[in-house]
Amino acid sequence: MEYFLTEEQLEIKELSRKIAEEKIRPVRAKYDEENSFPHEIVEIFRQTDLFAVLVPEEYDGISGSVTDLAIVTEELSRVCAGIGLSFGATGLGLYPILISGSEAQKKKYLTQIANGEKMAAFALTEANAGSDAGGLETTAQRDGDGYILNGTKQWITNGGEADIYTVFALTDKSKGARGASCFIVEKGTPGFTFGKKENKMGIRGSATRELIFDNCRIPKENLVGREGIGFMIAMKTFDKSRPMVGAQAVGIAQGAYEEAARYSKERHQFGKPISNFQAIQFMLADMATQIEAARALVMQTARMIDAGAKKYSKESAMCKVFASDMAMKVTTDAVQILGGYGYMKEYPVEKMMRDAKITQIYEGTNQIQRTIIASNLLKEF
Repeated sequence: MEYFLTEEQLEIKELSRKIAEEKIRPVRAKYDEENSFPHEIVEIFRQTDLFAVLVPEEYDGISGSVTDLAIVTEELSRVCAGIGLSFGATGLGLYPILISGSEAQKKKYLTQIANGEKMAAFALTEANAGSDAGGLETTAQRDGDGYILNGTKQWITNGGEADIYTVFALTDKSKGARGASCFIVEKGTPGFTFGKKENKMGIRGSATRELIFDNCRIPKENLVGREGIGFMIAMKTFDKSRPMVGAQAVGIAQGAYEEAARYSKERHQFGKPISNFQAIQFMLADMATQIEAARALVMQTARMIDAGAKKYSKESAMCKVFASDMAMKVTTDAVQILGGYGYMKEYPVEKMMRDAKITQIYEGTNQIQRTIIASNLLKEF
């Protein structure tokens, strides 16, 4: 479908696809197998100013729009969602600063990200605070001209690799979620260390680690917004970032569909290509239709956010839940079309199926998304 992209957006799309095809495709299996972080690809992102897409022009970026983030994320994820996540997770990590940071914080940190000097990460999840994001246990106690952080964050994407972390902690335990605040913590700060690197099912080219805060002192200037609005910042961040997860899911599904379609014309059974069989044709038709439907929802929601819509929690959740469920189905069908070959690591669709699963889980499980959608729907009546 034609989404009437601007000339600049078409250039961003072309650049992203070129990087994905020429630089990521040859090494995606290696990073998946090794469960290692793609430093060489991140360096290419830096050299080509791809990180600048995440940041508005006033902070040395070239965009900062949700639509452009979706365009890049889809193109990278079409080839490898894990490697592409180093880009997308940086966008997630910078959103709290973009949404509620001071001008001084934006100038300091966003320019570093735009220039490719530093990557970012978003740190909310804990062992006992997953779907219940209000159940934080990490604390930030005011101490003189700063705060002392104590606690552990779990399953943090870009953990250990990022330089800038937006961390959520309780500044007033008695208020629960309303006592949460957001802080910027830089890698190398005394008392801030990393735990084990997770051995994951999918997105293995992305680093996922624990963050450990042990009497970690940060200056008061690193408080984002004011005390007590951390939970609000986190929810606003998710509302802006969920279309990115939707775009990631669309990209994974698109890549799997293309592999399955090509294979169906090459694989012969009963004396003819399996693409001649109606059973395969119907599967491909459904896959393509579902991908286009999800892409349309993602693009429309991203544009709605960029246009300045006041409310978009419902649509953002719809993007994430619909696209991720679609990606899981499409990648499963792609494996089925390839049959025994689809189950082998020699072919990429088994990796795509593994990668697709996380899109139903992180940034709010799809069960939580349905709760958000229903809650917003019922407010309309």
